[in-house]
Amino acid sequence: MGRTLLNWWAWVETVLVVILGTPVVALVWVLTAPFDPGRYAAGRAFRLVGVTAMRLNGLWRFRARGTLPDPRRPYIVVANHESWADPFLISCFPWEMKWLSKDTFFKVPCLGWMMRMAGDIKLVRGERESTLAALEQCRDRLRKRVSVMIFPEGTRSRSWEMLPFKDGAFRLAIEAGVPILPIAVAGAREAMAKGTFQFRPARALAQLLEPVETAGLTLADLPVLKAQVRDRIEAARRALAAELGIAMPSATGA
Repeated sequence: MGRTLLNWWAWVETVLVVILGTPVVALVWVLTAPFDPGRYAAGRAFRLVGVTAMRLNGLWRFRARGTLPDPRRPYIVVANHESWADPFLISCFPWEMKWLSKDTFFKVPCLGWMMRMAGDIKLVRGERESTLAALEQCRDRLRKRVSVMIFPEGTRSRSWEMLPFKDGAFRLAIEAGVPILPIAVAGAREAMAKGTFQFRPARALAQLLEPVETAGLTLADLPVLKAQVRDRIEAARRALAAELGIAMPSATGA
């Protein structure tokens, strides 16, 4: 009964924070739009709405570790994808990045409005025109000195094993000549596993890893770059899981 009540409270407070946060993000957007073409301030305000909801739900203890010397240097940020809770966790990093997200999120009242004001990027899976438009929007954000966040697995894994990484994020980084910024996530799976919308007690960590430069690389280097980044994230997330006391099965390879 106690856990059920906490789950209901988490949903109620999250919805309330999103509703109350919408006019705040709108105000920031209006005040900063004339001199902030990358929507950095509005985007950061939106992420803080998520962080506030996370802090108030009483079930999650999330921490993000690592700093950037220049948060306005654009990166392609990639992370392993454990659950719906990942955006809350990754938003704890104190800089802005635009998220490549499924179109369904943009249809949710308040949430979708804030995503648009923040300059997040909509993707309709399986539609070539949407993919091309999303890639051009990613390039636009990078030109405006804002990083882009992509989950290279494409979706959440149902098991502890990471899914294969898709090429898109790495192709974009090579073509745009920007570094890859890997993030390892561990523990968020316990917060809200795939196939359920229940908030559950969890401790989670997100660790910023060393950037991987792409200067001088060509598309012929893409497979090696992708494997290198995946291996780094795999090793780091296992270390984080051990730190959290989470028992993970042995690695089975990429």
